Amino acid sequence: MLLAIETSTDYGSIALGRGSDLIGEVVIGARSRHAESLLPALEFMLQSARLARSDIRGIVVGAGPGSFTGVRVAAATARGLAAGLGVPLYAFSSLACLAVEAMASGPVCAVFDARRGEVYAACYDRVENRDELHTLLEPRAVHVDELRKGTAEMHATFIGDGARRYADALGIAPPPPAFPRAGGLLRLAAAAPASGLVEQAAGWEPDYLRSSGAERGIAG
Repeated sequence: MLLAIETSTDYGSIALGRGSDLIGEVVIGARSRHAESLLPALEFMLQSARLARSDIRGIVVGAGPGSFTGVRVAAATARGLAAGLGVPLYAFSSLACLAVEAMASGPVCAVFDARRGEVYAACYDRVENRDELHTLLEPRAVHVDELRKGTAEMHATFIGDGARRYADALGIAPPPPAFPRAGGLLRLAAAAPASGLVEQAAGWEPDYLRSSGAERGIAG
């Protein structure tokens, strides 16, 4: 039984599952405060599934990039739960979390809006049509023009709020709305648990990829 936490974008979510089998998932709305909503959502989901916290055998967290505050909240909550329950912590890229749920054949580029013409982006391909992903472009913070040049020969499917916002700049049709969901983290953990295992959970930090907006003197 694994608990997954993903709050790297405006919409957060938590999920419970065994392997890739989803038992329950709660989506936290864009206007909700993730820090205040995560634990009540967890208790609601456990009660609905008639489970206790002691049934949880591992925590899976979206490691970013994304909203600095959201990523930080998920990381702190996941570390606290892993320590309190005495269970392993697993971390996977939030971009990979979005990509694994894309209904597409061939390469997929997950793109989050990082504002001011920049995006967080990574590109993946499935390994033998399973949920295990092969990384074609490592997660990075780049200007949208640089991303277009770097993916010109991939013939990839683009997904995410960054792809929607900068569709014209990327030369693509705006993709449907999509955000990384905790259920995707469960799929990644089921496909390749060893690749996400955090050896020292207490000192683990997520992949912000760049400093916070406050540190850089900009909003967001």
